[in-house]
Amino acid sequence: MARRLLSETRIRTLDKPGIYADGDGLFLRVRKGGSKQFVFIFRRGKTRTELGLGGFGRGTAPVPLSLAREKADAIRDKLARGFDPAAERKPPRVVTFKHCMNELLSAKAPEWRNAKHCQQWEMTLREYAAPLHDMPVADIALGDVKACLAPHWQERPETADRLRSRIQAVIDYAIAHQWRTAGNPAVWRGLLDKVMPARQKLSRGHHVALAYAAVPEMMAALRTSSGVAARCVEFLALTCARSGEARGATFSEIDREARTWTVPAERMKAGRAHVAPLCDRALEIVEAMRQRATSDLVFGGGVDSRPISDTAMTKALRLASPDKAATLHGLRSSFRDWAGDKTGFEREIAEGCLAHAVGNQVELAYRRSTALEKRRELMEAWAAYCDI
Repeated sequence: MARRLLSETRIRTLDKPGIYADGDGLFLRVRKGGSKQFVFIFRRGKTRTELGLGGFGRGTAPVPLSLAREKADAIRDKLARGFDPAAERKPPRVVTFKHCMNELLSAKAPEWRNAKHCQQWEMTLREYAAPLHDMPVADIALGDVKACLAPHWQERPETADRLRSRIQAVIDYAIAHQWRTAGNPAVWRGLLDKVMPARQKLSRGHHVALAYAAVPEMMAALRTSSGVAARCVEFLALTCARSGEARGATFSEIDREARTWTVPAERMKAGRAHVAPLCDRALEIVEAMRQRATSDLVFGGGVDSRPISDTAMTKALRLASPDKAATLHGLRSSFRDWAGDKTGFEREIAEGCLAHAVGNQVELAYRRSTALEKRRELMEAWAAYCDI
C-alpha cells in the first residue's frame, strides 16, 4: 500500500468528519467539531486494534505529521518482530496482598484438618490483616507488617503470633509466584524480632489439669447426671481423647467385638487415624447413648444431628469437678501424671494412649505397631482407678 498520502497542508484543510489514510496503518481521524487525531490501526487474525498517536496541531503536546510517521514506523517494526504494541501500553499488573491471600486460601483448601481450622485462617487474614489487603504485595515493608501486628501484640499475643505466621505465608506465596522480588518482611527471626516491643510472658500457661487424686470424685459426680454432656466428659476421660475427637464420635467408629474406637485421621490433631481401646464402662456409655440416639453421633446435641457442644461439656465438667478451673484438655494431663507417678508402664505406652508419636523419624518409621494390647492394659488400670 502506498505511503505518505497526507501532507501538513492538506491536513489543515480537512474539516469533514471521517478517517483519512496516510498509508500502511497510519490514519488521521477528523471528528465533528474539527479535532484531529493520528491513529494506527492493525489487525491480527480477527482482532482489530487501534492505537492513538496524539492530536494534530492542538493541545499541550501537538503531534505533527512527521512525528506521527515516526511513531507508525516504530509500531510496524514491533509488529514485524512479533511483538504486540498494544500490550506494551497496558499498565503493569498490580498484584495486591488480598489477591495473594485469596489464592493461598484456595490452594490450601485440601489441607485443612477441619472446617474450624479453615475458618480460623480465613478470619485471621480477612479481619486482622485488613490494613494490608489493598497494598501491592511487592511494596509491603517491615513497617507495614509491624503496624498490622501492633494492635494485638500485647493484649492477644497468641493471635498476633498466628497473624504474623499467616501474613508470612501469604507473602511467601507471592514470592514463589514472582509477584515480589524482595525478601519477606513478616519473617520473625532476624527481622521482626528486632523491631517488635518485648511483651510480657503469658500468664495463662497450660490447660488447667485436675489433680489425678480428684478424678475419682469427679467421675462419681458425673455419673449422677443423666445428661449427654456428662456422658461425653466421662467417655473422654476414660479414653484420654481430645474434646473434638470425643464430641464427633460415631457409632460406626466403635467396634464392639474388638472393643475399640477408631478415630479417623481428619479428626485427629496429627492427621493420623488412632485406635483407642475401650474399657467396660466406655462400652456401657456407648450402648446407653445408642438407645437414645437420633443419628450416627454417639453424643448428639439434639434433633439437628450436631455434636454436643464444647461449652456444654465444660459446664458438666465444672459442675462435677472439685477444681472449678479444670479444663477438658487438662484431663489428658491428669491421666499422664497418674500414669507416670502411679504405674510402671513404659513412657511410650502412656504417650501412645494420648495419640502422641514418640521418637524421631527413624524410630517411627521402624516401629509400625501401635501396642494396642499394652495400651489396653494401661487404660483398664486407669478405668479401675477412676472407679475407686
